[in-house]
Formats: sequence, C-alpha cells, structure tokens
Amino acid sequence: MSAQAAARVGAVPRPARPAVAPQPAPRLRLVRAPAQARTRVPFVVACMAILAGALLTALLLNTTMARGAYEKHDLDLELARLASTQQDLSAALDRRSSPAELAASARALGMVQARSTGWLRLADGTVQGGPAVGAAG
Repeated sequence: MSAQAAARVGAVPRPARPAVAPQPAPRLRLVRAPAQARTRVPFVVACMAILAGALLTALLLNTTMARGAYEKHDLDLELARLASTQQDLSAALDRRSSPAELAASARALGMVQARSTGWLRLADGTVQGGPAVGAAG
C-alpha cells in the first residue's frame, strides 16, 4: 500500500469513473443588466420652454422698440412745432427791437426824444453833460 492509500484508510471508497468522453464546459459570457428605457419627455419639455422663452423675449423686445419708435415720432413732431414757434418768436422779437418800432412804442407811452445826452455822477449826484434832464417841455 502506498502512503496515500494508507492515509485513506478511513475514507469511503469511490466508485470508478465511467469511461465517457468529457463534454466541453459551456462558454460563459457577460450579460448586461437590461437598459432602462429613458424617457425624453423632460428634455423635450426643457427645449420647448427655452424656445417659448426666446420667442416671448423677442416679442417683448419688438413691442418695446415699436412703442419707443412711436414715442420718438411724437417727440420729433413736438420738436418741429416748438422749433417753428421759437422761430416765430425770434422774428417777432427782432421786429419789436428794431429802432423804428422802439421809437413808436416810446411815443405810445408818452415819451419824448432827448435833445441832448447827459450822465449822472454818483459821487455827488450831479448831472454832467448837456442841459438838465426834465428841463425840456
């Protein structure tokens, strides 16, 4: 008996193997977990929200610009009207400040033309120059 057989003294004898050709082991392959069906609804909703926001922003800007254009048009009309009024007033002022118009306005107020000129000396309060003012009559 051999050493191995002696060690197996208390072991249960094995039945003899049949003489059948060994079959190849089945080939193992990696099986992935089933892919979860991802829904595209949140992505589509986000895209639609961004598109709607962009369109509303463009509409708001366009409306604001149109309102600003109308205000500018109204202000341009008012500016043209005011410029015309200023021109009319400047022409009226030029007419009224002409020497002939000033003389006519003075005569209408009862003023008379001075015969000579004089000036007042502030140090002593005397009239210098031609005849005394108020002597004409």
